[in-house]
Amino acid sequence: MSTRRPSPLAGRKPTRNDLPAFATPDPEAIDDVLPDPAGPGGDAPLGLLIVGINPGLWTAAVNAPFARPGNRFWPSLHRAGLTSRLVDASRGLDAEDEQDLHERGIGITNMIGRATVRADELSREELRQAGQDLVTRVAVLRPRTVAIAGITAFRTAYALPKARLGLQDPAEVAAWPAEVPLWVVPQPSGLNAHANIASLAATWRDVARTAGVAYQEED
Repeated sequence: MSTRRPSPLAGRKPTRNDLPAFATPDPEAIDDVLPDPAGPGGDAPLGLLIVGINPGLWTAAVNAPFARPGNRFWPSLHRAGLTSRLVDASRGLDAEDEQDLHERGIGITNMIGRATVRADELSREELRQAGQDLVTRVAVLRPRTVAIAGITAFRTAYALPKARLGLQDPAEVAAWPAEVPLWVVPQPSGLNAHANIASLAATWRDVARTAGVAYQEED
């Protein structure tokens, strides 16, 4: 059973006038989506932890990850077979879609909890602290694989200016659990001109193989 808060907008899409109210310093602007294998729902163990950089204002307004229309996260995840149906999170995350993720062992969180218009509004100090905090969380949650969505923030968070997209060397990230593969995948925002749904889906398939979660081969 979900313990996530309902959408602050009670299931409607935010308007342009709604969004500025969600640009606050609240460090918990959006709830995580995490399976609970020990809970009554019989969720799968955490196979893949997907880590966004921080929520955008639309995402905070509906308390659902990657919710803004035009974001390629959910379409690419579905094309790769990591969801049973195409998720529309623009009004909030449907309970059925959340349970689908739980049963597949897929979790979603953020490096930083406060919402901003763009990720580049985050300070270097925030990202460095967030990087350390994520290492601590991974040591506790013990996912089979972690995928961070955003190479620029990753480089800053871990002081790795030459890092490239793809599977990382965990030894380069201080205190990262050596047995947990670490991927950095492209930012799925519609603002990223270097990725599209097909290329993102191909990356998710590679990540899913490492994580041992179900996926669909390309047609």
